[in-house]
Amino acid sequence: MALSLALILAQVAVPTAPEPVAPVQAASETPVEAQVPRPDTGRLAPAQSGGEIVVTARRRAETVQQVPIAISVIGGTTLADTGAYNVSRLTQLQPTLQFYSTNPRNSAANIRGLGAPFGLTNDGIEQGVGIYVDGVYYSRIASATFDFTDTERIEILRGPQGTLYGKNTTAGAINIATRKPSFTPEARVELTTGNLDFIQAKASASGPIVDGKLAARISASVTSRRGTIRNTVLGGYANAQDNQSVRGQLLWTPTDNLDLTLYGDYNHQDPNCCAQIYVRTGATQRPLTRQYAALAAAFGYAPPSTNAFDRLTDLDTPLRAKQELGGVSLVGNLNLGGATLTSVSAWRFWDWDPSNDRDFTGLPITTVSANPSQQRQWSQELRIASNGKRAVDYVAGLFYFHQTIDTQGLQVQGPAASRFLLNPGNIPVGSSGCATATTAACNPAALNGLTARNTIGFSNTSAAVFGKATWHITDALSIAPGARVNYDRKTGDYVSVVTTGTGSTTLSADQRGVLAPQSYRPDFDDWNVSGDVTIAYDFARDVHGYATYARSYKSGGINLSGLPLDGSNNPILAAAQVKPERVNHYELGLKTQWLDRRLTANLAAFWTDISDYQATVTNGQLGVLRGYLANAEAVRTRGIELDTAFRPTERLNVYANAAYTDAKYVRFVDAPCPPELSGGSAPAAGQSPSAPGTPGGISPSACDVSGQRLPGISKWAFSYGAEYALPARIGETDGNAYLGYDGSYRSRFSSNPSPSAYTYIDGYSISNFRLGYRADAGWNAFLWLRNAFDQNYYELLATQSGNTGLIVGQPGDPRTYGVTVSASF
Repeated sequence: MALSLALILAQVAVPTAPEPVAPVQAASETPVEAQVPRPDTGRLAPAQSGGEIVVTARRRAETVQQVPIAISVIGGTTLADTGAYNVSRLTQLQPTLQFYSTNPRNSAANIRGLGAPFGLTNDGIEQGVGIYVDGVYYSRIASATFDFTDTERIEILRGPQGTLYGKNTTAGAINIATRKPSFTPEARVELTTGNLDFIQAKASASGPIVDGKLAARISASVTSRRGTIRNTVLGGYANAQDNQSVRGQLLWTPTDNLDLTLYGDYNHQDPNCCAQIYVRTGATQRPLTRQYAALAAAFGYAPPSTNAFDRLTDLDTPLRAKQELGGVSLVGNLNLGGATLTSVSAWRFWDWDPSNDRDFTGLPITTVSANPSQQRQWSQELRIASNGKRAVDYVAGLFYFHQTIDTQGLQVQGPAASRFLLNPGNIPVGSSGCATATTAACNPAALNGLTARNTIGFSNTSAAVFGKATWHITDALSIAPGARVNYDRKTGDYVSVVTTGTGSTTLSADQRGVLAPQSYRPDFDDWNVSGDVTIAYDFARDVHGYATYARSYKSGGINLSGLPLDGSNNPILAAAQVKPERVNHYELGLKTQWLDRRLTANLAAFWTDISDYQATVTNGQLGVLRGYLANAEAVRTRGIELDTAFRPTERLNVYANAAYTDAKYVRFVDAPCPPELSGGSAPAAGQSPSAPGTPGGISPSACDVSGQRLPGISKWAFSYGAEYALPARIGETDGNAYLGYDGSYRSRFSSNPSPSAYTYIDGYSISNFRLGYRADAGWNAFLWLRNAFDQNYYELLATQSGNTGLIVGQPGDPRTYGVTVSASF
């Protein structure tokens, strides 16, 4: 079986159970010379357990403490205990991981503040955090928003990964490994129910078909939960969950040195999702008659509540976040004696069928906003890695990837759009702000029915050769250089046909300023060479240090969400391409264990400089609802991470992780302006912008945000917790009664690409508890309480298009509670 390319078939074991079991090896591995006993594989490490985690990342048995990589590993049992059943919930366990999502397509995963632009997704660029499942790269983050099913472990690697990975990633990787087919019959079942009508069921079974030769595994998962936000107009609840998945595997071992694993999976999701609701308003550079309060008053409109934590909305467009995703892959390992040859072949699909309310109100401003799309991807990796312990270990590989995306976008403006999106000029202010005006802004028919139909095609081809060698200069000192040569080609086709409410393609200047017809065919291709070098030194048996330098690249891209407009409302074709990111990364790490390895303390310090950082921005002052891409000249992120775990007794486990991340724009002089500096008329030649908040003032067309913080990143983030267990007997069953606690904290962070006083999210902490009984016979039952103190917090804040001053948000989950019962046979 093929596992993480970063760890090269790593086998991870995380201790918590009191009785050790024999180490597990991949079928393709040759026996290693020194196997280290490992306890139960289900727990979390290194952050949440203090024992040994055995890996064969460098083709010999060693603990993860000896591997010079900043890595955290979460076992399948911990995922179940903590309720972390998808990528978004991992952020409460891993302080260096950030995940944001306004719907599955508009999702972003960041590590150490880097990975994906903050804002609306643009298919024309790649993610900096790689998502891998059983060795297969998932090219779109949306295709990784499934529930974890039959998961053995999740590895989170921090920092650039390019010389061991098939696909180059500049920020890190999330590698998900599912449980493999077994030649010993086994089965697992897990049932959960809770408030908000939450129901989740998971089951798996595995066993031999032909003893010693052919084994199978099948697993399935169903998750359903009522939404958390009540719709007072359409009825029902928004931000619900409705997920089903099935996964199957066949393992064939025709000879002692060859194994082949065939994987197949299918996932279906169709929730009532996703709503962003009224949070507050702020002053912009628009005239007062064009800011939210006056516009809402003109329609006699008020939101159902001005307190977002009443969890009410009046969105008048039905919400839908329907997606189907799945694929097949074949992984083969051939042991050649001195080396193992691995092949990973995969085909995957992702079909997206959404419905959104992009004006975030109950007014008919934008009545339809949807970009259904269909993605297909093919990938092939061929890799050879040395076996055993030798003076020089090596891995080398070839990688090919091809992807296509077809999108059919539709956007329709409603009768309230004219007032919200058009400038009525200097008009007398009556009860509605349009008392004597005859401008387009005062005429609902000006934009009512204005429709854009967008046909978008995208093709992406990537190929690479990569390799890494580790030279063991002495028993304590090693040096590991790596290199990668990469080629990327992206081509696109964007056609937007705009018609008026009467079906005409003849548009006024006002109409073109809101939805502009566009047709362009962007393309990008580039070669790049990247590499890294790591020096590792063992100061003592349990004290290991390393230093890493990496020069990495994130491929350039193309704008596929429509281009920004010039002063004449024509698309700016020069913005069709986005430059590659160039990354220089420096890291120092120290991994230590103390008190007979009952205490683990790992420290990492990093500094990363990025040139031509890719950022998603919204051309809000022109009324465009879509985002587009731009390059910030320079960005820097630096920080320190501390992971600790302590097991003072067999009954108690304690962990605490901390991350300090200082991420900022070093130079970004032409950034989009924040809401408070946007919305006025453009300055004339030689004229300076007026002060923020001046009604009718002049706003700059761009702002200098150099020195300001990157969005979505807290300077301080923590995760911490403990579990205490006592031996207990129920009837004839022995086991342990336990009480567990898991907490997390994030400090204040910006929720807008250009920092705004209106879109900072205050720091918050979450506390989760569980109380249960874990039987030696293989079953576990526990009560759980998440967000126990009902903390009010926002996952995201955003501005309304057109810069009216309306700020909308996505409240985090309220207090939830329930019970989980699981058993293995």
